[in-house]
Amino acid sequence: MSGTANCSEVYSRSPRITFRLGEKVVYPTQGIGTIENISSRSFGTQVESFYLLRLSEARMTVMVPFSRVARVGLRKLTTHGEFAGVLSFLAKGNCTCRRDWKTRFRENTEKMRGGGLLVVAEVLKSLLLQQREKPLSFGEKRMLDRARHLLVTELSISRGLGQYQAVDLLQRALAKAALSLPPEL
Repeated sequence: MSGTANCSEVYSRSPRITFRLGEKVVYPTQGIGTIENISSRSFGTQVESFYLLRLSEARMTVMVPFSRVARVGLRKLTTHGEFAGVLSFLAKGNCTCRRDWKTRFRENTEKMRGGGLLVVAEVLKSLLLQQREKPLSFGEKRMLDRARHLLVTELSISRGLGQYQAVDLLQRALAKAALSLPPEL
């Protein structure tokens, strides 16, 4: 039996984190999207429920099974109060930088997959600090760009700001730590 389930059926089988139709969510490896549909599909005797997510930047849709929501890091947009913590961390927070780039890259990749915005800010700040000491590898430059992009995009969407206003807010916070947001690649 394939098709759209009614909301009461979907929510009764849903994981701890639930999303509503039309809600904007963050898929850490893909960006920000909107829940367009909630449906169930049968695979033999198993019924699996899915969120159909339309990604705004990639102009594509992704089906995320309820059973994988936590694993892929799908989460709600960061609230206004949480952003204050992110900006405070960028301005004053401490972070450690691993010397070995392979270990640092692996740890930062896992952090980015986790999806929490404060963790993304930590990756950004640690890479900016590392960049002061020596040039970043190509992979780390791309990760820095990805962290920058996620922070700017989520800040602008969740607070209703333009991209330039979001960049300015992040720049002002980083300036307090004598750092600067790099330009987009």
